[in-house]
Amino acid sequence: MEDFRNDRQQVQDGNRTIFSEPGRTIVREGDQTIIRHNETDRFRINARTMSVQQRGRNTLTTISRPDGTTILTTLDDNGRLLRRARRDRLGREIVLIDNGRGLGVGPRMFVNLPPPVLSVQPDRYIVEAEGADDSLIYDTLIAPPVDRIDRRYTLDEIRYSASLRDRMRRVDVDTITFDFGSWEVTPEQAERLAGIANAMQRAIQRNPREVFIIEGHTDAVGQDIDNLSLSDRRAESVALVLSDQFGVPPENLTTQGYGEQYLKVPTNGPERQNRRVAVRRITPLLTGQNVLRLR
Repeated sequence: MEDFRNDRQQVQDGNRTIFSEPGRTIVREGDQTIIRHNETDRFRINARTMSVQQRGRNTLTTISRPDGTTILTTLDDNGRLLRRARRDRLGREIVLIDNGRGLGVGPRMFVNLPPPVLSVQPDRYIVEAEGADDSLIYDTLIAPPVDRIDRRYTLDEIRYSASLRDRMRRVDVDTITFDFGSWEVTPEQAERLAGIANAMQRAIQRNPREVFIIEGHTDAVGQDIDNLSLSDRRAESVALVLSDQFGVPPENLTTQGYGEQYLKVPTNGPERQNRRVAVRRITPLLTGQNVLRLR
């Protein structure tokens, strides 16, 4: 992290402070701080060709694979994901993420909802990967929202709104923790992702539109900006292992770092259990499944 910290640049844009470092942009406005990065590089796994085109103010990246599959990713001029789709060799297209949808004008990022009313036992709402069998992990990752949702949400709203993500069950990947200041997944720990990967593969075979978010976390030691960057890289590292080693389609994954915001063990000291990742299925939130019909 020291190298990234040394390369980090800071600029002020009105009420926003923007930190730029290799591969990441961190934006702080008021009491909200978020991190963004371009996920397209993950899609290079098993890619045959890659092209980038300007479409007005937007950028379209097209990645072709040897089996004829094409991944199309559209970003706006700020690097924000607008759309991600997969097209098969016959030209049939599946839209995985449409980040332009939502209520109101312009991009929405934050949603405040009351805590979900749980209809399941706590140990089935948040499942610890260590000790859980493959069927429990699969059932957790395909489970419907634990509470009703009132509309479809953009990926930005899901990424940056904990109260919204809490509508979906979670698998804490406690089989993988990280060394202090590191985002490396060791070969020994990578093997422990097999159960998560198998569950994702089964879910995607059942529904090719499934999208899973991998959430990265740190302990509370160090600067919050460093921890946000570190956690985002941890989530990306796990996504790379899932795709490169286990064949989970990278376009069905999205990653997001949360730094030290959600400590599993409440302590300000070094704690390995806080240096972790978690996984949720977010497809129902993206598509509006189980929409509450208002009268």
